[in-house]
Amino acid sequence: MSTVDVAATGSAPGIGSGSSDAPPPPEQTAESALARTLQRIARGDLLVVVMSFVFAFLIGSVLIIIADQEVRETLGYFFARPTDALAAIWQSVSEAYRAMFRGAIFDGVGWQRAADAVREAGGSGTYVLIPAATAGFRPLTETLTVATPLIIASAGMAVSFRAGLFNIGGTGQLIVGAMAAGYVGFTYDLPVDIHLLTCLVAGILAGGIWGGIAGFLKARFGANEVISTIMLNWIATYLLFFALKTKAFTGANQSQPTSPSIGENAMLPPLLGDGFRLHAGLLLAAGSAVLLWWLMSRSTMGFHFRAVGSNPRAAQVAGISTARTSFLVLAVAGALVGLAGAVHVLGTEKRLTEGVAGNIGFDAITVALLGRSGPVGIVLAGLLFAALSTGGRFMESSQGVPLDLVQVIQVLVVLFIAAPPLVRTLIGLRHVDNPGAAARVRRARKARVSKAEVAAATAESVSGPTHRAAVGPEDPSVKDDGPSADGGPSGPDDTPDGGSADGPLDGPDAPDADQPADPQEDAR
Repeated sequence: MSTVDVAATGSAPGIGSGSSDAPPPPEQTAESALARTLQRIARGDLLVVVMSFVFAFLIGSVLIIIADQEVRETLGYFFARPTDALAAIWQSVSEAYRAMFRGAIFDGVGWQRAADAVREAGGSGTYVLIPAATAGFRPLTETLTVATPLIIASAGMAVSFRAGLFNIGGTGQLIVGAMAAGYVGFTYDLPVDIHLLTCLVAGILAGGIWGGIAGFLKARFGANEVISTIMLNWIATYLLFFALKTKAFTGANQSQPTSPSIGENAMLPPLLGDGFRLHAGLLLAAGSAVLLWWLMSRSTMGFHFRAVGSNPRAAQVAGISTARTSFLVLAVAGALVGLAGAVHVLGTEKRLTEGVAGNIGFDAITVALLGRSGPVGIVLAGLLFAALSTGGRFMESSQGVPLDLVQVIQVLVVLFIAAPPLVRTLIGLRHVDNPGAAARVRRARKARVSKAEVAAATAESVSGPTHRAAVGPEDPSVKDDGPSADGGPSGPDDTPDGGSADGPLDGPDAPDADQPADPQEDAR
């Protein structure tokens, strides 16, 4: 088919040569700014976190309902008087969560009581505001106090997690840090600044050494850090039990497993006066978050940590020693957790006891995972867990709801956040986890339709009127018996080499000028 014929008759898309016959680009779907914003929200982590808490509190509400005897009694005659059961359910759940808020963030009842007491005594103005604010915001100060060592310990956990090492030894590192800081605090009598600084350094060094033991075992002998850190937890726990039965840690009073009180020069100063437990360790918690950001984002050591955590083999090829890096990771992580133990004993506990570590070591693992091992996420997650802890205690004392409910809510939050596809499925956004699937299906359908159109157009150009018009009037001497094996018109005079019965072609592969070109070649 000549160029003149193609121009005169036209051809189907994709038939013939030249850029003008190229298939058109896929259609671009126009999306509004609102649609793009909603897609970003649906694909982001914030929606998953928020909905994880919603689902966790919904399940917690069911547990509150089951634990309330009055609600169970009203459910016994639900079909007779359903309003009684619904009112009891609402009151039980709302009062429980209101008590949790009062114990964690703001106590409105305490604010009102303090203000009324001052007014009855004849006070007004700031004389009413200051006592009311003190009573109202006291729960918030308790939440900050509980969150302080938790944030510091979580920063240490985040260092190891981002380096690809799963450090489970937070409890042991926190215990040895508290033991070292506490021992220096109640044994020696030094000037104020020197004594406090010495206690903090002792806690940091003790935690770093304890974490470095697991790092050395990992680097030198390839020991699994999960097993070694768990065993070191038990060693530190029983070492504390043993120490509290010795004269060095108990002094003259060996009948009780507690140490003497920390010296006043070694205590972290209070931030809001003696009436509150909030101390200067909160500033160290903020500093640990900043240190985590600088270490992992701006320092060479942090770059090595992240490189080994992302791809150990590639890091080794680049000249980074994975063994040395593993040791440094666990040592740095242990130092931060040891600082958390020192802050906890110097600012909150003021003495060593068998339960000085509490659940801080294991909660720090959860907070670090919940905060995605980032400084901002760790701070927010630490405040949240501390609020649940302090609010849960007030909820148990005022509403009789077991404190174990808080643990259930915490675990459910972590469970949902660890499975974003589950959360998106529950809220009807399952397709968000595979955002290109629908577009790929549409493109595949369009491609199949285009191929079908090309095939139809090719068949029509071969045997239809378009082909006859382009070639000219049909030669009655040539009988068309249908398409041949090579896609061209076949007849009794066709030869295997593509020539005609009249004789060979003028050239080895050149068609006669009077003959039409092979339509299959045009299609290609």
